[in-house]
Amino acid sequence: MMTCEEARPLLHGLIDGELSRAKAREVENHALSCRRCAAELAQFRQMRGAIRQESMTFAAPAALRARIEAAMPNPMPPRAAPSRRRLLQGFVLGAALSAAAAVGVVAVVSFTQHDRLMGEVLSAHLRSLQSPRLTDVAAADRQTLQPWFSGKVAVAPPVIDLAAAGFTLVGGRLDFLDGKPAAAMVYRRGTHVINLFVDAASTSGHVAAKGETLQGFSVQRWSDQGIRFIAISDLGADELHEFHTRFESALNAGA
Repeated sequence: MMTCEEARPLLHGLIDGELSRAKAREVENHALSCRRCAAELAQFRQMRGAIRQESMTFAAPAALRARIEAAMPNPMPPRAAPSRRRLLQGFVLGAALSAAAAVGVVAVVSFTQHDRLMGEVLSAHLRSLQSPRLTDVAAADRQTLQPWFSGKVAVAPPVIDLAAAGFTLVGGRLDFLDGKPAAAMVYRRGTHVINLFVDAASTSGHVAAKGETLQGFSVQRWSDQGIRFIAISDLGADELHEFHTRFESALNAGA
């Protein structure tokens, strides 16, 4: 079992992807059982994300620049005193530029937060495929999985059996998203693996599924009953959408 003295110097290497698969897994397992190292790991990840956001720049589209330049008043004659109308035009234009800049900053921050989360999802998925242990607990029943996750994650993942639909639940494991422990439920469809990451949602309402492609992998994201779900697999987009549809239907039916 790795000690804190051994794990702490390796935390930065884990975040930067510099460790071997075996060593990375060893450090992560230690962090899951050590609050101090888990807190430091979460802090390092937040600092890295903040640095990335600060380093990003926003370039206004050429069309927006052209519209702004067209809206600017013509140069005033030399030595002419500024009129009240021109002053008002300048004030309105300045306010418009400030609003556009604010919207741009919000868009960049939102994009980087999404990009960072999806990067963590992709890394966790690839890491699980390369690890000799795809799951921490191999089971497909509530009586085994739910007690195992109890106390390890903020939100207990629902255990949904979809074997009849061709999606076989093979077990679960602990992982990390947003610097916090999260549950990963593992399904198989033939030779294909589906990692379903489960953690707390930012809202208790229902958020419809959104599909996207991430470096060749299909992704489905949705929220329901205060829980956020992110499914990722090398399955085709249609098949992963079917997985989401059947999962959500069974969840709402109380399966």
